[in-house]
Amino acid sequence: MTTATEKAAVLIEALPYLQRFRGKTFLIKMGGSAMDDPTLVREVMRNLVFLEVAGIKPVIVHGGGKAISAAMESSGLEAHFVGGLRVTTPQAITIVDDVLHGTINRELVEMLNHFGGKATSIHGTSVFRATQLFGKDEEGHPVDIGRVGQVDHCHLEDILYALSAGLLPVISPLGRHLDTGETHNINADLAAAALACALKPAKLVYLSDVPGLLRDPSNESSLIESVTKEQARELLTDGTITGGMIPKITSALDAIESGVEKVHFIDGRTPHSLLLEIFTQSGIGTEIRATPK
Repeated sequence: MTTATEKAAVLIEALPYLQRFRGKTFLIKMGGSAMDDPTLVREVMRNLVFLEVAGIKPVIVHGGGKAISAAMESSGLEAHFVGGLRVTTPQAITIVDDVLHGTINRELVEMLNHFGGKATSIHGTSVFRATQLFGKDEEGHPVDIGRVGQVDHCHLEDILYALSAGLLPVISPLGRHLDTGETHNINADLAAAALACALKPAKLVYLSDVPGLLRDPSNESSLIESVTKEQARELLTDGTITGGMIPKITSALDAIESGVEKVHFIDGRTPHSLLLEIFTQSGIGTEIRATPK
């Protein structure tokens, strides 16, 4: 059983990090199967309220791919993907919007407020301005996948107002097309990275269902705990980083180049992983640093 002295030691270990990060903005992307477990989601929300109370300014961008697929199936629409991107028809975008913003976003805001936070919902179309993103077939040819967008630029007014008012913004990964004004579905990882480039938070945290960056994807003990941006590029070049981690790391490097100090990849399935990464010496997951230690 943890003694009172041991609990006090944990708080003392956190003190320099509390001092360093007070008043800083952290951008946290929530996604992966960790979002499918209500217990884990509630725990993350409590961790975020802790950050808020500690004087840190969290900003959340969330995903919701599995919930979208389930809603589409219930509506009789089959989910199709091209190169990992969801084909989003005019019928599907209505479901995507309803699930991401009408359900997931609302539930996260309600949960944060239930735990004593001060959260506010921000529809992604008020933040992200998008152009159409085309998929690629097996031969590398462009494929029209419907209302799927890539971020052209971000409008920060609603986010900055929320932060100045002491509110925690929760943002859905949806964008408004520059020319048509239509709502487009945006990959949440890429939306978070684009927002980080514009907002320039002290940290960008990817909270998902992987331990971090692995030298061997089949071996979780091969975790790479910390790399510089130059080392991360080498891992991309030599093939250590593969598959779905490639766009994550590439977008993370874009954020570093734009002025973000550190990018973290942590496993949301681990209890209190967010607090362990931020407030302990050992940390958890993988960090990409702008400069050597």
